[in-house]
Amino acid sequence: MGRGGFLEPDWDRALIWHLPCSSSSEDPEVTECTCSRRGGSLSTSSCSEFRKAFCIGHKLQLGTAARMSKGCRPQVQHSVTEDAFCETHLEPLELFCDDDQVTLCSKGLRAQDHKHHTVYDLQVAAEKYRKLFQEVLNLLREKVEVAKSILADEQERMKMIQEEEQNFKEVIESEYRIRFQLLREENEMIFLRLRESKFDLNLREANENQLMRLATELEEKSQEMLQRLDSWVRENTNKLKESETEVSEHLCSLQELTTELQKKCGHPAAALLQNARYCLERNESLLLQSLVPARITDLCLCQIKRRTKILTVHQKHITLDPNTAHPCLALSEDLRTVRFRNIQQDVPGNPGTFDFSASVLGAESFHSGKHYWEVAVAKASQWQLGVYGDYSAAKKDNVPEALPDKFLLIGSMMGPDYTFWVFPPLKRVCLQKEMRKVGVFLDYEHGHISFYNVTERSLIYNFSRLSFQGAVRPLFSLCIPNGDMNSDSLTICPPHVPS
Repeated sequence: MGRGGFLEPDWDRALIWHLPCSSSSEDPEVTECTCSRRGGSLSTSSCSEFRKAFCIGHKLQLGTAARMSKGCRPQVQHSVTEDAFCETHLEPLELFCDDDQVTLCSKGLRAQDHKHHTVYDLQVAAEKYRKLFQEVLNLLREKVEVAKSILADEQERMKMIQEEEQNFKEVIESEYRIRFQLLREENEMIFLRLRESKFDLNLREANENQLMRLATELEEKSQEMLQRLDSWVRENTNKLKESETEVSEHLCSLQELTTELQKKCGHPAAALLQNARYCLERNESLLLQSLVPARITDLCLCQIKRRTKILTVHQKHITLDPNTAHPCLALSEDLRTVRFRNIQQDVPGNPGTFDFSASVLGAESFHSGKHYWEVAVAKASQWQLGVYGDYSAAKKDNVPEALPDKFLLIGSMMGPDYTFWVFPPLKRVCLQKEMRKVGVFLDYEHGHISFYNVTERSLIYNFSRLSFQGAVRPLFSLCIPNGDMNSDSLTICPPHVPS
């Protein structure tokens, strides 16, 4: 295997080893082993400069039995003293067989077992493996950082999912609450019409019974949605806990191997080469393991379907206010479509102009009541819809908890899918397929703003429990292109004609 597999380094094939020194006629005296009287025997290495005595029977080094020659250098003495010796030939272990992963002496190299093997000088082999270990260490450190990042993300998602659960509970409850309110108001309008005509007690009772049935159905649907949300939250929490445990264990293994490999790199040659290939394979196995964040269910998929047609009762005829249009924008003659100009034009300064973004306000302003309008977004890749309120006076008067100026739904089209964010605060709320129309509902008195996917007849998001402090107006925005002007446009749909 090549260098990438860590099993067969790309080393030079030349064999490098140290042959034993030639024997000297002046053999040094050998210190006797105490066990020699019990049958033990002594042997010495063949180096004439420096020899060690060994008890063959017990394989014990007895100490220096040689006299240093006058020309023997101190560093040689230190190096040889620390070297291990072959138990079979009692020669210094100066070679390394990469095939068998064993250290050898010069006599061991001549054995038949290593005849066709790749053998290196011990120090050369150690240096090569030390470089490989350093490369693995670098990869391990990178993996450690990735694991730490994933672990932090999983822990953060665990916190966010609790916040999302509470947020979506409020969205579901507020949506069904506003639907029941609309049904009750519709029932009251029917009752008033009955009073103006001939009063029919049976008709009134039937109308009240119908309202009660609808209220019960809405309550059941609300509970069903909340139960589904709760089930998804439990499932997501369990997945994130399992992922957190798995990543934590993986991180510990990476850190342990990093520490182990750092220590091994500091060992002498013979100790470094011991189990070197196994060490690389063990690290390789861990490095090949990939960490994948837990796949959890997006709570945004807990959509409220079957939007009631009662919203269209409050649909208003909305037009665009040219005095508030950004210079990049051009309005149609009927003031219902906004698109980009081919060339940006200067316009007289106007306090209401949105110079900071390509936005335009609706000509109508609302101080009370319920209002609904629909916007065709199919011809725009990035847009913003919502309501705008000029609360600068309230802020100057230091009114506590003054509302933000805008409440927006932000859509961005990526292929066939739309990704939605809301503001404030800016956060992603859902991902839906291609959309053609978005409905916006405003209930001024109850401080409620809802956004709907008209095509799918489902809720996208809502803001509730707001407290408006003045007139609010519809807001429409297109994303300013970085280069050439694009052909994005938004069109306000005319009110539905009652059938």
